[in-house]
Amino acid sequence: MAAFSSCRKRTWECLHSALRQLTGERAETTEDDFIIRKRVKKENFSIMSDAGKLSSSFVSTVGDDSIYNPEPQGILKDCLLQLCSEARELYLNNEVPILDIVPTPLQFYRDWVAANKPVIIKGAVKHWPAIKKWSFDYLRRKIGDKRVSVAVTPNGYADAPNKGYFVMPEERFMLFADFLNIMEKPDSQPGIYYVQKQNSNFTEEFPEILEDASSEVSWFSEALGKEPDAVNFWMGDGRAVTSMHKDHYENIYCVVSGYKDFVLLPPSDVAWVPYKKYPAATYKEVQPGEFIIQEDNETGYVPWICIDPLEPDLEKYPQYKHASPVFCRVHAGDALFLPSLWFHHVRQSHACIAVNYWYDMEYDIRYNYYKFIQSLTWTEEPE
Repeated sequence: MAAFSSCRKRTWECLHSALRQLTGERAETTEDDFIIRKRVKKENFSIMSDAGKLSSSFVSTVGDDSIYNPEPQGILKDCLLQLCSEARELYLNNEVPILDIVPTPLQFYRDWVAANKPVIIKGAVKHWPAIKKWSFDYLRRKIGDKRVSVAVTPNGYADAPNKGYFVMPEERFMLFADFLNIMEKPDSQPGIYYVQKQNSNFTEEFPEILEDASSEVSWFSEALGKEPDAVNFWMGDGRAVTSMHKDHYENIYCVVSGYKDFVLLPPSDVAWVPYKKYPAATYKEVQPGEFIIQEDNETGYVPWICIDPLEPDLEKYPQYKHASPVFCRVHAGDALFLPSLWFHHVRQSHACIAVNYWYDMEYDIRYNYYKFIQSLTWTEEPE
């Protein structure tokens, strides 16, 4: 407890000193002066605080002016480095912990949800009939004649930067049996295919196989006191990649077959994760194997993470060297608790099947702190 108090005092003194320099204030300032009073609405960026606007003098302006958060400089950088160091010292793990049994709802909420820490639960869904049933033959019999939405890209990256654009996949509707044929022979068709529509497609598009899994994770619903906002079914090519991003959800990610590889970054690393604004676009296959990028003027610009955590360009984005990624693999029958606001990048084995459950996060003091740090490091608020 003494160590926690000492860390908290050092962090507050450092931020206090930085903010005094930012604002030119000489008088004593109390912690209460920085209480955030505005109501924050989810999925919207709040107006930057005065301190955030003034912080641009403590952020590097060298390089691409479309980057929202260049590397912080001076005392602000020192404070943020100390903040991250103390987060690792006090509560973050060097690797994702693994639980051998499903905890009680109260234990899970106390140890993982309230602490905003990821954890793998071994065998969390090994009792699902889907674990044994969901072979290609079974899925053909049950849902082969259903028309489903499939994301198609030339490179496996849907909803990701490419050639100066934020490019969304081409959405195609096809029989699920035809999709399974492509999974069995991925080179039979140009492009990379992925069932990944995040609109609760499992409950909306696949009711015939819902009883093989579940419409909720009961112990997690009890822990949070709510039902999931969305339940999503994922299946795709081993070359499909989910680019790094964060979600405003408490996420239980359950693997049915194969495995998923995650790169995770805590919310305290927000200052080191570079964002850039990209004009929105979509892929379109104009002839077999030839994809073009069509600009989406209606959507406009999209703020998105501009670094690949697997091959980070530290010359272009030097702030990322201060980030502390952790890596984990989630196997069939296991589940990953991915807390709200954690950055994540996802790869998979070929034809991996997973179901994830999104529960809306609580917009509490953790969200306030996250937005406060973001406002100190972003030179411009996204439109």
